[in-house]
Amino acid sequence: MKAVTRRGLGTLYLAVLIACSARTADAASSRTSSTSTPSTVKAGTTHHRHRAHRARRARRGPPGGVVYARSAVVFDPVTNEVLFQKNAATSVPIASLTKLMTAIVFLDQKPDLERTVEVTREDLSGAGHTQLRRGEIVALGDLLHMSLMCSDNAATRVIVRESGVSLEDYLSQMNKRAAELELADTRFVECTGLDEHNVSTATDVAKLLRAAADHETIRSISTTRKYEFRTARRSHFIGNTNRLLYSHYEILGGKTGFINEAGYCLATWVRSEGRDVIAVVLGAPTNATRFADVVRMMQKTTKPTFAPTQN
Repeated sequence: MKAVTRRGLGTLYLAVLIACSARTADAASSRTSSTSTPSTVKAGTTHHRHRAHRARRARRGPPGGVVYARSAVVFDPVTNEVLFQKNAATSVPIASLTKLMTAIVFLDQKPDLERTVEVTREDLSGAGHTQLRRGEIVALGDLLHMSLMCSDNAATRVIVRESGVSLEDYLSQMNKRAAELELADTRFVECTGLDEHNVSTATDVAKLLRAAADHETIRSISTTRKYEFRTARRSHFIGNTNRLLYSHYEILGGKTGFINEAGYCLATWVRSEGRDVIAVVLGAPTNATRFADVVRMMQKTTKPTFAPTQN
């Protein structure tokens, strides 16, 4: 009898434990539910505030009503007149706009653009995105298209290496040409633009683009929308990173650039309303902003009768 009683008490004790556990779990679940709703509301409210902030910023427009970029200029290449400027004399990193000078010095060597060369491991190392592969045999002319149209750093390294000039002398020639063009605030320490110590001003870059576009080869390549070539390994399809080539503006030359230290950069020669101008933006916050900045500068200085479209 005592054994039966003990078993009955044990069963009762176990039932009480289970009931208590169930109540504890329900309470915890209730607390979780009660705290999750405010979190959801808070997240939704924060998202709404962010959207409202972006909308207000869009309505306000860029500082001064023209450009978001840290530096900018609209320059008349014929009269040297500055039509618009924002910090245009401030020396800043220029990223792949460097390649304009690299191309000038390369073409000064009178290269055979049909000559084929091999891509090496050193050309690719640290170069970033590229379609090129180690050991691939490519014509110099095709590499120049890759350098100027889509800022391919590996292709740029190959043409510099194959120029017949040592890297030290090549850089010396780049800086010498800058001095000849009276680019007083321009300095190059390497050939691709990956180094933040390649610096210039918006005004100097406008003059650099004018000199580069005087080269028929640079002008032709930099205004080509799409380019295709084939090596023994495969086909290559290159698209130009200058979106203004797809607008209603007539583009006579240009180059894009980006590294973190420089922001988004663009130099482009535009013909609008029968007038040629060179527009430069340095340090734009986004890829799209640099093109929108140029459009706003063009609307302010040349007053086009239509708004260019962008792809």
